[in-house]
Amino acid sequence: MERTTSQKRPWLAALLGALATGFGHLYLRRWRRAVGWFATLFAVTYVLVDPAAIEALAAGDPVDPLSVAPTLIVGGASVVDAYVVARAQNAIAQATAATGETRSTDSRAETETGNGVEGTVDSCPNCGKDVDPELDFCHWCTAELSAGAEAGSGAAENGGSER
Repeated sequence: MERTTSQKRPWLAALLGALATGFGHLYLRRWRRAVGWFATLFAVTYVLVDPAAIEALAAGDPVDPLSVAPTLIVGGASVVDAYVVARAQNAIAQATAATGETRSTDSRAETETGNGVEGTVDSCPNCGKDVDPELDFCHWCTAELSAGAEAGSGAAENGGSER
């Protein structure tokens, strides 16, 4: 079975980050990083931006860009970070998919020769992410994991024939 990895679009992460600080990171499922950028934006705005400029901006009045520059700089840095993180995440996913195919082939060979443990699944055959061996399903994509192992063990118990 061919694995599919979730590729994120860096331009979409950057666009979402430009709309609201932290949204690009939420799209990338980087929860703590999104909260960190959001908290940084508020802290920098509170400490470095004049409250009158914030009130004028909220009222829709024209504001000197230099008076809100710290907020714009943090927002811009968040956009760049979301783009870079998305690119890095895609590169890691591609490298993992390439090595994961080799690893799954090796583990299949170990199970067939008796060196591996029968019925254990290290990663989900559907999404390729690591799974908890105590669960019967992938907690990432909810694909059922034990169907192949149970079918294989059921055939072995019935003398190699299925009923």
